[in-house]
Amino acid sequence: MKQAARTARPEPLGAGAPTPAPDIPGQQPVDAVEAVDAVEAVETVDTVETVDAVETVETVGTVRTVEPTVRPARRVLPDPHDRSAARDLFVELRKLPDGSAERAELRDSLVRMHLPLVEHLARRFRNRGEPLDDLTQVATIGLIKSVDRFDPERGVEFSTYATPTVVGEIKRHFRDKGWAVRVPRRLQELRLSLSTATAELSQQHGRAPTVHELAQRLNISEEDVLEGLESANAYSTLSLDVPDTDDESPAVADTLGAEDDALEGVEYRESLKPLLEQLPPREKKILLLRFFGNMTQSQIAQEVGISQMHVSRLLARTLAQLREKLLVEE
Repeated sequence: MKQAARTARPEPLGAGAPTPAPDIPGQQPVDAVEAVDAVEAVETVDTVETVDAVETVETVGTVRTVEPTVRPARRVLPDPHDRSAARDLFVELRKLPDGSAERAELRDSLVRMHLPLVEHLARRFRNRGEPLDDLTQVATIGLIKSVDRFDPERGVEFSTYATPTVVGEIKRHFRDKGWAVRVPRRLQELRLSLSTATAELSQQHGRAPTVHELAQRLNISEEDVLEGLESANAYSTLSLDVPDTDDESPAVADTLGAEDDALEGVEYRESLKPLLEQLPPREKKILLLRFFGNMTQSQIAQEVGISQMHVSRLLARTLAQLREKLLVEE
């Protein structure tokens, strides 16, 4: 019967029935229901893994496809010698509203464009006691003011308009910050006038001008000329610790004289000389022996031939007379 069952032709399956798995030599037959469950489990696992993989790819793709912030490209600066291009930029600057980012960017571009003019004007004032970097910064401030105030409709080139403003800013810096000692503005302006007049008169006469000639040239008094010349010494100072000529020479402070303690007595000695000449010979001799000979009253009494009491009275009376006459003369 088993052999007949094996050779019997299988009946056709109905619609929707699962197809039996083919016999594989050496493998045990598998139930149809268990086979279907296994296939569905595998498909479920594959589906879950596929979804996770898709989500991972989408996440990575999102990170990689973040669009970076697009910054506007910096404006290409034209040649500063191209006056037409610079004029067009100033016209465009006048049309932009105040406070806009585009106006600020265009303003900065115009400032950078004309920085060579600033450096050229700053170099004209170097070697005058101020660092070149400080002068360049001050001149840049003048350039910024010129950019803000320039009107291209007036028909003037920007360099022609900006040069007096920048130079004026540098001169104002020298006037306000260059002086070592603060002096009134009147004296500062007088010093500049004296410098100009001195140069002109020196070239005209071939020698240094006198105070009278400077006063006539500037229509001021000689006292004002002297005051202006004296105030010029306050422009720059010299440290007392700096060597006089070279590194091996002594410092300036070492060459200055010290206060003499005996200087105060010179005036009193010179004032006493005529008063001592007016004294009687005996009183004069007693004073000389006492204060210049360093003798005691007893020694003076023996030298003069009088008593010590008498020497004491003569000294007291003579000193009182000299003191009174000194106070009357003062």
